[in-house]
Amino acid sequence: MKKRLSILILVIVAFWVLSFDFSPNNPPIYGVSFSRFHADELELNWQETYLAILDDLGVRNLRFSAHWPLTEPEDGKFNFKELDFQIKEAEKRNASVILAVGRRLPGWPECHEPDWVGNEDINIKQQKLLRYIETVVNRYKDSPAIKYWQIENEPYLIYFSRSACGYLDEEFLTKEIDFVRSLDTSRPILMTDSGEFGTWHRAYKKGDVFGTSVYLYLWHDKLGPFRYPITPGFFNIKENIVRLLFGKKEIIAIEISSEPWVLQPIITAPIDMQLERMGPDKFNEMIAFSNKAGFNKQYFWGAEWWYWMKLNGYDEFWNRAKELF
Repeated sequence: MKKRLSILILVIVAFWVLSFDFSPNNPPIYGVSFSRFHADELELNWQETYLAILDDLGVRNLRFSAHWPLTEPEDGKFNFKELDFQIKEAEKRNASVILAVGRRLPGWPECHEPDWVGNEDINIKQQKLLRYIETVVNRYKDSPAIKYWQIENEPYLIYFSRSACGYLDEEFLTKEIDFVRSLDTSRPILMTDSGEFGTWHRAYKKGDVFGTSVYLYLWHDKLGPFRYPITPGFFNIKENIVRLLFGKKEIIAIEISSEPWVLQPIITAPIDMQLERMGPDKFNEMIAFSNKAGFNKQYFWGAEWWYWMKLNGYDEFWNRAKELF
């Protein structure tokens, strides 16, 4: 009886702690991810969209992804037209940039390889991946806009995209990190992990700065619409555990979900479905949730969708974001 009572008390205390509001004392620093890759998926003019994010929303903290297929469309032939434009416009506005490099970067199917890589031997493929990383880092390491280098994206979230990514080669991941550090000793390395399923400790140990995703609403093929049964305290407790075990490092909410989770291209999904899965109510919940979790820096995923919705007559998300930035 006493044992059951003790367990019950522990459960009650745990839920009590998880319900706490851990909002930072100072207003959070907000940013967004911007991806030419994602803008293309929404059939947007990517330059127009990016400049609207900079000048209409007033965003000054950005995360870009140097997707390998866009950056090196042919073996040894690089394309920097899009990234050059993004970096230069950020520099003009004294904006900060997190630049992600690697094979696994944001956007389904998570792992992005150029077609010309084909069925190359894994060792050759890895050498060519390092060549692409070296070329990107050397091109932009003198830019005052670059704040962090992100190496891969959520590399330990294996089950989510195993069909496209295969299993993690942790030895090679370490090699990527060390390689970028050798190319640019002046900037921290950002490593990321899933907020809901990630254990955090491996990515946290490998990087100088840690970034977590924050997702609440998704669509499951068997469960249908689903909200993770977690509270802001869930993230705060994970933060305290990794800091206690592995030392204090900066922790960023690097990918806060603020567009609908659909199992088809977004632009083909009915607007009613999109609003059901990420309406203004859920958007505001994501903002409040991330604040209560105590994140001092918060980067939203979905700015391109906000703009797409604005162009289609639904400007609530864009206007709400304006209030943040």
